[in-house]
Amino acid sequence: MSAAGLLGPETDAEMLAARLAHAQRLGNLGWAEWHFHTGETTWSDQVYTIFGRDPDKGPIALPRLAEHVVPADVAALDRLLWAALRCVEPVQAELRIRRGGNWSDLRDVRVVLEPLMGDGGAVGLHGVIQDITGRRRAERMMSESRRQLLEARERAAEERHVMLALREAILPDLACSPGLPDIRVAVRYVSAEKTASLGGDWFEASPAPDGRLLLAVGDVSGHGLPAIAHMAQLRHALVGLAMTGRPAHRLLDWLNELVLHQIRDTTATAVIGHLDPETRVFAWSQAGHLAPVLVRDGTATPLDPPRGVLLGAAEGRPYELATTRLKPGDVLLMFTDGLVERRTRDLDVGLDLVMAAAREVPGRDLERDLETGLDKLLADIGGPNPEDDACLLGVGILG
Repeated sequence: MSAAGLLGPETDAEMLAARLAHAQRLGNLGWAEWHFHTGETTWSDQVYTIFGRDPDKGPIALPRLAEHVVPADVAALDRLLWAALRCVEPVQAELRIRRGGNWSDLRDVRVVLEPLMGDGGAVGLHGVIQDITGRRRAERMMSESRRQLLEARERAAEERHVMLALREAILPDLACSPGLPDIRVAVRYVSAEKTASLGGDWFEASPAPDGRLLLAVGDVSGHGLPAIAHMAQLRHALVGLAMTGRPAHRLLDWLNELVLHQIRDTTATAVIGHLDPETRVFAWSQAGHLAPVLVRDGTATPLDPPRGVLLGAAEGRPYELATTRLKPGDVLLMFTDGLVERRTRDLDVGLDLVMAAAREVPGRDLERDLETGLDKLLADIGGPNPEDDACLLGVGILG
């Protein structure tokens, strides 16, 4: 014989009632019955809890139920009652009620009704009432979160479009051509994948008044529209100052003064040089920037950098000038740090990858293969940098 049998039928009934009450509390639901002929109304304990009603006041009669429903949902309650009387199958609706008669404590409830059938038809209604406030609140929070996320994505996409359009308007054509017969120039500008990481990388490749080719790449600290605005000031200043014909180290002196006194609270790096098409001498200076890489006879080597501090870092620190004589078949690569720096790897690893990939840039036909070589280099080092822009400028010397 089971332990329940030894306890007797009365104890069995009490245990069953206790379990049902526990299940109602867990599901936050209860049951109710309304009898039409006798006017009797019966609620389980959990329904009193859902309505916030003192059990001593007794249950709410069916005709008074609408008084506890939000006015906007009274019509839904009427439709539910009529449907329950006409249908044999259970019908349901969601309503909002005032818990404890308090307008500041509204609860979402699901009401399922079915008729209590007698000999002459329906003699009452049986219902199950469940408090689903927590579920609906969570759904509304999720919906609001999705809405805010979509709005944030739309704003980010719009900001990215504006920043890219502004930068494209500031920078020269990527397919720029210096118009010199024995020199080929190719540029790759790869934007950061994240909108917030769009930065102030820039480049310049244009003939100077004296016939030399002005070559430059640079990077302004920071990201977003402020960095792009500072980049525009710096690059436009360089283009104007270069018309003086002064050497690269003098141009950096002036740009440093500009950053110190006009573009405050920022710093920038740059490599600026002049390539003489007659002598093939590249005279260049740098300000805290990665040195250009010379690719010659299948070997890639960084040029020895002359001294030069970050633009905007210090006043009165002169920049030095270095010269490198290029040969037919050489390729000169100038790039910003976004090409080599990644959060997922050390800087030295990135530089090694660039050196290894750079050896393949010239190809068999430099005039034809320079563009393809830059694309292959970008692919070999891991593709676009999600955290930073990358600018790569390639200059080929034809034989």
